[in-house]
Amino acid sequence: MFRKLQLSLIVAAALVGSLGTVGVQAQDTLRFGIEAAYPPFESKSPSGQLQGFDVDVGNAVCTKLGVKCVWVENAFDGLIPALEARKFDVINSAMNITDKRKQSIEFTKPIYIVPIVMVARRGSGLLPDVKSLQGKRVGVLQGSSQEDFLKAHWANAGVTVASYQDQDQVYADLLGGRLDAAVQEAQTAQDGFLGKPAGHEYAIVGKPLSDPATLGEGTGWGLRKADKALVAKVNAALDALKKDGTLSSLSQKYFNNDIIAK
Repeated sequence: MFRKLQLSLIVAAALVGSLGTVGVQAQDTLRFGIEAAYPPFESKSPSGQLQGFDVDVGNAVCTKLGVKCVWVENAFDGLIPALEARKFDVINSAMNITDKRKQSIEFTKPIYIVPIVMVARRGSGLLPDVKSLQGKRVGVLQGSSQEDFLKAHWANAGVTVASYQDQDQVYADLLGGRLDAAVQEAQTAQDGFLGKPAGHEYAIVGKPLSDPATLGEGTGWGLRKADKALVAKVNAALDALKKDGTLSSLSQKYFNNDIIAK
């Protein structure tokens, strides 16, 4: 009996030690959820390495916190469910802060602000309003705040809204004539399409879209509502990187402009 009890105590101690180790490891890493198909914010290099502005900001925060970055790839429209399922700790994937999303998750303070614009073929005469787009087909990234805007303001006014899981698919269908226009962030349009040879016949048309209710108040990182201590730590790190100029330097590197929220 004594030997059995002794063995049980040893096993229990080993389990406790193992759990303690897992806890330490978890504190030594910060797991980011990302959809790597939205350049220049996040994408993959030809060798398969993650790259982009959001990736560099994430790495800077990990350095500031003294932890290791771990990147978990996920489809954009599944990022919030995956966060809630604890597949990662932070959504870092060009996600706009909106009232709808704040019902489910917590956000950091806004990190940057990028205009939302419409792209169409040069000379098409199209503008980003329902009068101009009657009977037209407009592509947008599924699960994005841009999709929320289009569904709220255009879908019931004679405009067909086509949602895609990948931004590159939007551009492919625009080139193929299956779309008349596309709505996305301005820098993504420039770097991911307009700045490439295939996009030379297209341009940003009209003024940026505006609607705080659907398009939000800037871009931030999403975390679970229960992880208040982590939210505070990440916000403190981001604030420090704003104050020391790191984020503005990264913005200039990628956009030749300072898009960091003040």
